[in-house]
Amino acid sequence: MKMPLSGMTRLAWRNLWRNYRRTLIMLLAIALGVWAMIFMTALMRGMVDDMVSQGVAALPGHVQVHAASYRDDPSITHSMPAPGQRLLEALESELVSAWATRIKVPAMISSEYENRGVLLLGVEPGDEIALGFDPDDIVEGRFLDSSEDSGIVIGEKLAQRLETRLGKRVAVMSQDPDNNIADRGFRVTGIFHAELENTEESVVYAGRDVVQAMLGVGSDISEVAVLGHDYREPGPLTEHIRAAVPDDFEVLPWPELDPYLGSMLKVMDGFVLVWMVVVFLALSFGLVNTLMMAVFERIREIGLMRALGMRPAVIVYQILMESLMLLALGLLAGNVLAVGTIVPLKDGIDVSVVAKGMEMMGASSVLFPVLSPADLVMANSVVIVLGIVTSLLPAWRAAQYQPVEALGRI
Repeated sequence: MKMPLSGMTRLAWRNLWRNYRRTLIMLLAIALGVWAMIFMTALMRGMVDDMVSQGVAALPGHVQVHAASYRDDPSITHSMPAPGQRLLEALESELVSAWATRIKVPAMISSEYENRGVLLLGVEPGDEIALGFDPDDIVEGRFLDSSEDSGIVIGEKLAQRLETRLGKRVAVMSQDPDNNIADRGFRVTGIFHAELENTEESVVYAGRDVVQAMLGVGSDISEVAVLGHDYREPGPLTEHIRAAVPDDFEVLPWPELDPYLGSMLKVMDGFVLVWMVVVFLALSFGLVNTLMMAVFERIREIGLMRALGMRPAVIVYQILMESLMLLALGLLAGNVLAVGTIVPLKDGIDVSVVAKGMEMMGASSVLFPVLSPADLVMANSVVIVLGIVTSLLPAWRAAQYQPVEALGRI
């Protein structure tokens, strides 16, 4: 005996609500499970994205060009010439959203009270801002006006360590290419705030031309930092830049410049799927129990349908349809709940109570959940696929009843 799809759908819907309390409890469990999948994934995705963005901003750029030995010994002796015509043409490509040449060397900064080891960055202010430095992070004074600006910009934490303030003079020392001490006095013209305290304490900004003159390197630079359009796909940009530089230059994407961040991004993508599967596996026991109870309550009914000629395959389809309806309602409620929870948090969640721990992982004290369409699709797909697989056992069990055996049960 065949049954029209519309008739099978009506029958499955009515069977689902025979015991409405049990159905409502299962719907609540599925909705909460889906909400937990999506919400926790959005939090984890937001944390990892923040770690990557903080790391890329600290590098900075999605791709960097150095002299071959610079990363092994990041001193001025391993500098490189300013970009030639071929590289300049490559940097004007549509693949590039911003780029900058920088001097980056270890240095010692001293006030009248204290001294600290820092990373001295000689920058062109406009290019540095295009790479990601936010002028609004300047809490006192101003950022550099040009690459010839004689001032220096330091972090809030470093200013506290040095016991100095805006307008005071500090001395900066480093080594020139001949390994002689090169030093210069700077006036503090700006103090910046950073999401990571370590950045405030270890990085200082000065004009690129001023630092080049101080170190006696002419127009040589330490690196070319290149920003693309998508940090998740730095490969095409890397190959584009690599084709425009000599073979003795090193061109690396950010995952190789910071392997920890690159690994975190890969692990996160795998962890999202594992997390969703684990959550739904816990829910699947409840789903199996609900469907099995529904089957046991209808043994005589199933036996009667078999006696009237209904094929076992139709019974399987009917049980699976009940499962799909239950899953669809749970998914709808769970997705609405997740979106309704995440959207109001778009301005961030203050987790400053664990700020030190977040900083150790390279994330800021404000967590911004990221609701990715891909994660929504994955969560719903996991629920549907595993839900159908879970429903096969009750459906198969229902189809195995023989009419005489089923009708004989009380």
